[in-house]
Amino acid sequence: MAQLNLLLLLKLSLIISVALTCVSGKHFRAAKLGAKNRLMPTKVDPGSINDSQQYEVYNYTQTLDHFNFNPESYTTFQQRYVVDSRYWGGPTNSSPIFLYTGEETNIMADVKFVGFVRVLASRFKGLVVYIEHRYYGTSMPFGSKDEAYKNASTLGYFTSEQALADYAQIIIDFKKNNSAENCPVIAIGTSYGGMLASWFRMKYPHAAYGALAVSAPILYFMGLTPENGYASIVSTDWNSTNTTCYNTIRESWFEIDRVAAQPQGLSSLSQMFNTCMPLNTTEDLKYNLEGIYDVLAQYDNPMDNYLQTFCNATGEKTYILDKIMAGIDAIYGTSCNDIYDMSFDKDFGWDWQSCTEMVMPMGQGENDTMFQANPFDLDEYTKECQQVFGVTPRPYWAPIEFGGYGIKTVLEKFASNIIFSNGLRDPYSSGGVLQNISDTVVAISTKEGHHCLDISTPDATDPDWLVEQRNTEINIIEGWLSKYTVPSAN
Repeated sequence: MAQLNLLLLLKLSLIISVALTCVSGKHFRAAKLGAKNRLMPTKVDPGSINDSQQYEVYNYTQTLDHFNFNPESYTTFQQRYVVDSRYWGGPTNSSPIFLYTGEETNIMADVKFVGFVRVLASRFKGLVVYIEHRYYGTSMPFGSKDEAYKNASTLGYFTSEQALADYAQIIIDFKKNNSAENCPVIAIGTSYGGMLASWFRMKYPHAAYGALAVSAPILYFMGLTPENGYASIVSTDWNSTNTTCYNTIRESWFEIDRVAAQPQGLSSLSQMFNTCMPLNTTEDLKYNLEGIYDVLAQYDNPMDNYLQTFCNATGEKTYILDKIMAGIDAIYGTSCNDIYDMSFDKDFGWDWQSCTEMVMPMGQGENDTMFQANPFDLDEYTKECQQVFGVTPRPYWAPIEFGGYGIKTVLEKFASNIIFSNGLRDPYSSGGVLQNISDTVVAISTKEGHHCLDISTPDATDPDWLVEQRNTEINIIEGWLSKYTVPSAN
């Protein structure tokens, strides 16, 4: 798992934006799907991909606005996509096309990371098309990121609905241009991209024959999932790893507050935690620590045991804050610890999405997690979005648009050929589909799994349960393809 180790270390060393700071100074959690983008794939050098001779990179002239007919709607931009045809059996054999629905990142990082997609392509003689999500990577409307992110008007075309329409436009044209109209398409995505893959199958069933939605929290919206769902699983992960360590973290917040209340308290905390710059508030420290605990739990995996590494180090110290610092050193080992600004960033795409339609309420009450009470506050959230982007969130729109309210009926009556895979140690599994809906809309959950683990490149050291999970996914897709019939020309 050397590849995964490198990516995770990059995530952990670049932790930013795992919470929000409101104008009033109140902090609250924000969705960590964007943290995945910041902490992991965009920090991987696309030039380091060692199989670059195996794929080709293209640009598609994409329509800016698929849903209106105003003059500006016809504006176009260049959208990047990547084709890996090394295993393809060709159109005459109706060999499958695996469409990777790009998420909130540079698509070249996904080409490197999602090795299981290549396994599927090899197994089924498939072709892979990776499509970059608009407003990420090089797929920038208006010619550049500066222009695309200029204001709410230019960002107004930055929606999941437009992204899904992009994918439909590209894959339909791709099939036509390659005489592959009779080839079945299986959409595959991870995290937010997994949400898109499942929605793509439901919204464009003529364009996708099936979907594999990996770690896709399609239910983490207002009124569907308890707001403490994420923090509860983070807490359970730590508690099941080492109860003493869990209690140390739980009690450390009060000790931080106690030290901060002393004369020169912030200076003392800055020294204890070896911060690169002096602390301005205890909230800055606490929400950076919260982010560390979150991302360690979200991306912990049984081969590396990051939680165990952290907890083992805490046992070497006596004073509670020294214990915490020892755990941090065991993971980071840096000369000093950066304290990052936790506010929304107008230059970060996921923050825009979180401020418009991807409003995933995260918070916790008193004593229901290992964190201090911090309930989700939609009013404060809205104020922050209005201040940074000049936009008001629509927290109920995504489940209305994609059938979240009454999702069981929607999936049972109007969907088929969808796999929802989740690891139950992934905090986002609290918003995932964890039970079979029908014979063809199935849930695959693993007790020890973490976020997006099954989509990573298989390795000889993978545990049996992970091998079994992937084999189950392969067998289900094989069943779909065995029943595929070429569409009638009529």
